[in-house]
Amino acid sequence: MPKMKTHRGAAKRFKKTATGKIKRNKAYRSHILSKKSPKRKRKLRKAAIVFKGDQRRMAQLLPYK
Repeated sequence: MPKMKTHRGAAKRFKKTATGKIKRNKAYRSHILSKKSPKRKRKLRKAAIVFKGDQRRMAQLLPYK
């Protein structure tokens, strides 16, 4: 059986934590920032953990991560 390929777009967007969870960055932080409150922009800076149901799907995209 051939080697599985890593989804390169997903590899650039997601990282694996030490416990095996998948970390992601939050959306809505790239442009049109003037109407967003400082508190909202500050909260968007922090990384989030991918939901459990989506983690199974991510494991297919990132077989070697």
